[in-house]
Amino acid sequence: MEFAATFDAGVLLLWFDDRHWAKLCFEYSADREPMVVSVVCRDVADDANSFVVEGGAVWLRIARAGGVYAFHASLDGVTWRFVRVFALEADGVAPRIGFEAQSPTGEGCDVAFSDVSFSTASLADMRDGS
Repeated sequence: MEFAATFDAGVLLLWFDDRHWAKLCFEYSADREPMVVSVVCRDVADDANSFVVEGGAVWLRIARAGGVYAFHASLDGVTWRFVRVFALEADGVAPRIGFEAQSPTGEGCDVAFSDVSFSTASLADMRDGS
């Protein structure tokens, strides 16, 4: 991914409705560094920076156990780093997962998603990603 403007990002998105959602981002920070960033919205969105990424790619993952979700990121697709765990739901709405490219302060950005996979396997530990 090539970043041009602050907050350009490739996003893995968990969506219930416009007031209940979460996203795991590979984002160009206000400090002009590529970072893993997460946001969870329960009527009001928070924002949490995780770690700086050297290079132009990162693996992102969402795991779920019931109504609890975990975000992880990896620099090599093998070793996963914990980003956050959280509960999220919206009455009567099933979650959807998707992809997003964002450029809220710029003129757009090019994002490529590859090696996409889905699994029904459960993690042994939501925090360490095993």
